[in-house]
Amino acid sequence: MIPLSWYLILSAILFAIGVASFLIKRSIITIFMSIELMLNAVNLTFVAFANHWHQVSGQVFVFFVMVVAAAEAAVGLAIVLAVFRTRETLNVDQVNLLKL
Repeated sequence: MIPLSWYLILSAILFAIGVASFLIKRSIITIFMSIELMLNAVNLTFVAFANHWHQVSGQVFVFFVMVVAAAEAAVGLAIVLAVFRTRETLNVDQVNLLKL
């Protein structure tokens, strides 16, 4: 049996990697992947606590987070395609849609 602390440490490491790559990387695709990694770290925490306390509510939250992540991926990729078609780049520093 794997202790709960190992799951929490793994989740914290995944979340920290997601935050670091979100702050460091400049590609829109990488930023969306970082957000997905952070959401998966939170899902791992929910499932670990749900299993530890023998509750189903954590897994219900995971389902809702996965639905939000799927919607975010669909809308995010549509935005990425639209930005790439207009600006021909995915670099966040070069994409400034508010300027003429």
